[in-house]
Amino acid sequence: MLWVKKSTSFSTVCCGHEGAGGRLPVSMNSVVMTLRHMFSLLMMVTMILDHKNDIWTLPAPIITFMDSVNMRHTLRWHPLQAPCNTTILYSVQYQGEFELLLRNGSWVDAADCQQIAHTHCDLTPDLGSDSDYTLQVRGQCGSENSAWTKLSSFNRNKTNLTAPEMTVTSVGGALHVSFSRLPLTSTVDVTVWREDNESQVVVHSFPAEQKVLHVAALQDGWVYCVKARTVLVTGQRSPTTAARCVSITGPDSAAWKTPTALSLTLIITAGLLFAVFWSVVHCRPHACKKYFQKEPLPQSLKGNWDQILMSPQQQQDEELCERLSEVLSVEPDMNEPNTKSALMTHEENRER
Repeated sequence: MLWVKKSTSFSTVCCGHEGAGGRLPVSMNSVVMTLRHMFSLLMMVTMILDHKNDIWTLPAPIITFMDSVNMRHTLRWHPLQAPCNTTILYSVQYQGEFELLLRNGSWVDAADCQQIAHTHCDLTPDLGSDSDYTLQVRGQCGSENSAWTKLSSFNRNKTNLTAPEMTVTSVGGALHVSFSRLPLTSTVDVTVWREDNESQVVVHSFPAEQKVLHVAALQDGWVYCVKARTVLVTGQRSPTTAARCVSITGPDSAAWKTPTALSLTLIITAGLLFAVFWSVVHCRPHACKKYFQKEPLPQSLKGNWDQILMSPQQQQDEELCERLSEVLSVEPDMNEPNTKSALMTHEENRER
């Protein structure tokens, strides 16, 4: 008969016909093995239930790169290629040296990048120190989350610097140099020289927050050139801008002269028009005749308009009157019968 000998290690299987003291039948061994197997399954189920949040069915996002230009940092990743009945949302966290060493490795949610639909996150306001950061992003489909995908060891000092955007103008005998979109926590070096004397340059430095540089005390009538670059606190320098040259016209040709001259022109013109209209309205007749005299027409333009406008009958009457006047003036007594006869004849002709 087969017996199982009890031991300190749990049980030892042996063969023999030892006494009943200290031995169990083989059926008890099967029960013990079954209990051990059930205990193992129970432990496995417990571990699964305790770590159910670590079981992912969504694939983790694939981070492509950190796009960092002029101290503006944007984390980018590829969208999840997984079936989802709703819009896939993404969340981003970061961990710096402060969180790693002093906060037991905790993670901080990026304020503007929680459950966002787009596949990029601007971390410029979050990465506020020059320490190394670890970044992670995950996707979410409804209530189902993917695993975190990490991008480790990013430092904002690794940003790519480009030449600054610069505008140069001449204002009242001075240079006005302005900038836009300068990197944070940087300084700007502006180099100024006269166009015909490039060997003598003057370098002006100012913080990026200032954005505007005013260079005065320049020689009137000369052309001055300007170029600039940005410098980080680590010593990293951007490319230099192309030279921009402007002419210094001096304070006598300041910008205020153009509107002033236009205003004066309008005032003078209005005054002249007012004087002309006032003179016309208040001009006395005898005074106006001196300025508005009627000149006689030339002889070539004159014509016997009275005769032209009279009818033929009126012309005959006029001729008869002239003849009668001549006759009466010469021989008033002798020609009276002739005059009467002529008038009668004229009347008869008119009646016909």
